[in-house]
Formats: sequence, C-alpha cells, structure tokens
Amino acid sequence: MRNSQTLRKAVSSFVLPLFLIACSSSNQAETRQTPTAAAPAAPTAALRLPDFTALVEKEGAAVVNISTTQTVRGRGPLHIPGLSEDDPFYEFFRRFVPPQPEPREHQAQSLGSGFIISDDGYILTNTHVVDDADEVIVKLTDKREFKARVVGTDRRTDVAVLKIDAKGLPRVTLGDPSRLRAGEWVAAIGSPFGFENSVTAGIVSAKGRSLPTENYVPFIQTDVAVNPGNSGGPLFNLSGEVVGINSQIYSRTGGYMGLSFAIPIDVAMDVTNQLRSSGRVSRGKLGIGIQELNADLAASFGLKSAAGALVVSVEERSPAAKAGMAVGDVVLKYDGKAVQSSRDLPRMVAATKPGTSVKVEVWRKGASRELSVAVGELPSEKVAERGDGPRADTNRLGLAVSELSADQRKQMGIDHGLLVQDVDGAAAKAGIRPGDVILSMNNSGITGIEQFARLLADNPAGRTVALLVRRGDNTLFIPVKVDGK
Repeated sequence: MRNSQTLRKAVSSFVLPLFLIACSSSNQAETRQTPTAAAPAAPTAALRLPDFTALVEKEGAAVVNISTTQTVRGRGPLHIPGLSEDDPFYEFFRRFVPPQPEPREHQAQSLGSGFIISDDGYILTNTHVVDDADEVIVKLTDKREFKARVVGTDRRTDVAVLKIDAKGLPRVTLGDPSRLRAGEWVAAIGSPFGFENSVTAGIVSAKGRSLPTENYVPFIQTDVAVNPGNSGGPLFNLSGEVVGINSQIYSRTGGYMGLSFAIPIDVAMDVTNQLRSSGRVSRGKLGIGIQELNADLAASFGLKSAAGALVVSVEERSPAAKAGMAVGDVVLKYDGKAVQSSRDLPRMVAATKPGTSVKVEVWRKGASRELSVAVGELPSEKVAERGDGPRADTNRLGLAVSELSADQRKQMGIDHGLLVQDVDGAAAKAGIRPGDVILSMNNSGITGIEQFARLLADNPAGRTVALLVRRGDNTLFIPVKVDGK
C-alpha cells in the first residue's frame, strides 16, 4: 500500500508539470496566432476606396480642352518714347499725363473644358467659357484641333452647346443626377490652369443647392478640386456616367477652397435640346416676387410649418395677377408638387412650357385655396448694351467702365451704377463680365466715374472690396482684390 502511494506521488510529480507546460505552450501558440488572424482587416478596409483608373481610361477621351479668343476694345497703355514700364518715372507719367485718346483693340484668350455628347461632334460646356468669343478652338486628347461653332448659349443656367465637324468621336454616357446621394464618390476631368485631362475626385456634399447668381439650377455641391480651366468639364459618378457640368466654385481667393458646384446633367440636357431645336430656351413665368418663410412668419400666417414661398409682389397684368394671386399668399403646391422652399418655385415655374394651365395651391387668411394659372413666358435676360457714355480707363481692379445712358437705366430698371465695358486682371478672376453693372462698392452706391475712382483710391493695394453687381435679372456681391498698380 505504501509502495502504491509512493508510485502515485511519483507519477503525479512528473505528469503535472508536463501538463502545465503543455497548457502554457498551447496558450502561447494561440497568442501568437491572434495577430495573424486579425491582419487581413487593414487591406479589407483599403479595398473600400474607389479606383478611378478604369473610368478615366474609358471616358477621358471624350473630354476636350476649349480655348477662346476675344477681341477686347480698350484704351492702350501710356507710351513714352525711351521710357519702359519698369522705369520708376513711368508710374508718375501714367498717373498725371492724360490718357491716349484713341482706343485700341487687343486679343484676350481664355481656357476651359467640355465634353462630347454625340459622335457627330456636339459638345457641352459653360456659357461663360465661350461667351462673346470671336473664335473657339476645341482640342481632343489625340491632339486634333477643330474650330467650333457656338450652337447656342443660355446665361441663366450657364450652359453652352458647341459643334465641330467630325465623325466617329468618343462620347460620354449620361447618368441620372436624381439618384446621386450625399457622400457618394464623384470625379471631375478637365483642364485646370491649362493642364489638360487632369483628374480630381471627391464626394457629393449636397444636392439642390441655390446660389445668389442662379435661380434656375439646383446645383450639385461637391468637394472635388475644381479650378479655373475646369469650367465646362464633366462630373462623373463611379459608373462612369456624367451627372453634372462643373460650373462654379465658392472662393475667397479665386482658387479651390473645397466648395465646387455642378449643373445637373438633366437640367443641361433640357437646355441643350431647346438650343439645338430652336436656338433659344423658353421658360415659364408667373410674375410674382417671393421670399423665404421662417418659423415666425409661418406662425403669423397660421401655418404649422415654414414650407412654401411667400408672395411679396404681383406684377400687373401678369399670369399670377390674372389668376387672382395676391401679396401675402403662401404658395404651398405648384402643379401638384409641394413647394418646400422659396428656392423651389422658380425652378418649377421655369420648367413649365409657356401657355400651360397649372393648378397652384396657396394659403390665404388661414385657409388653402386652389388657383388656375395660365403660365406666361419669361422674357430673355436683360443685359445692358455697350453705350457711348463717359468712359474711364482700366483701373486697379481691372475694370473699364462707362456711365449709363438714360435708356440703359430705363432698360435695366435702375437709377445708378456704371456699366462694365472691359474686364481684366483681378476683376476677371473674380468673375465680373462685360455687360455687368457696378451698383456699389463696400455698400456705397456708385453715382458716377469720378466718385467710383475716389472710392477705389481709399482702398490700399491688397485690400478686398465688395462690389454689388447687377447681372441680367440678378444682383450679387463679388469680392475683388485691389491691385497694387
């Protein structure tokens, strides 16, 4: 018995350490295997990032570079024999010697982008890329160049249609912007600063954005890098379909700051079809002025929410007036569609064919009622024509302006301001165009050329001034940096 107990003790003393060692080894093996099992997590996450190489290879050939030449009529620089512009005395003579009386003409060039929508040579771009151009040259990725014909332009949407004489061209595939979602990846191809077929990518930041200068475009906002030269180029979704035309950026510097805006391709194609068929774009009109509702206004009218468009004016003998619409009405529905914001209504009306009878639901004195409106036609955009009034040479903003005649003031419906005749330098970079009217500088109304010059003289080089600009039917502030010259 004693011997048996002794044997069991001996076995236990030998086996137990072996068991503990085995368990320890097993645990160590599991510990060593744990990182190996988790390792694939990193590449799995990396695979979620989009790859744009196939998109660029397939669609890049349909993106074109657009260069324009425009004859700009302006007064030439002061010429003094034997004195260059770099001479310190040149600035003295430039300031105090009367300007040369004879105007001169010079060629201004600009760059932009576009894309081919049909294999027989129809191309989309922005109006501001080709507006007032004397010559438009389209360059393909295979280095072929064509002189383009401007089929038509629409300033209200900033869409232009070009045509080149060529066949069998690569063309883009059009997508459906309504299916875009915020956060979705998109890519732009264009020619920023002349660098042809540059690719940038980002995400959709928002949809249906309204900008101060545009009432008829529900812009797609993205964070795709867009710079001067990208204008008119396509915005692609990950399926390689064009969902928009890159049109504008929001910037305090003139360069990309993370906010870019594209015209939805369905809006652009509606304009395109009208320009190709009739050479003009027809839009509906009600003849009312509206403003946005807020919670306090909505409550004062007895509304439960701030949805709708508040009518603040009704034109005499307009379609709205004939239908019985009145100041203080809140437009709740248009043609059966809810009006969520005052920004929605102009787009809805503009998209209606003139002459169409439309049901409009309004809120009036605590109750809703339905009106029947025969939609009119929105007149063509009012742009002041260049006149022969007193004129000033190009100033430190890069503007050559003239005073408005009585007829021009009547045409524009304003009583003050200066007409932009020519634009260059900082003003051109900021987006000011010939035909714009400068109404004020830093909230001081512009009454004449001499007063404009005095206001400008009070601003040192490098300071940014806020110019209130009338452009067609719209008014907007444009910041411009004062040049040092």
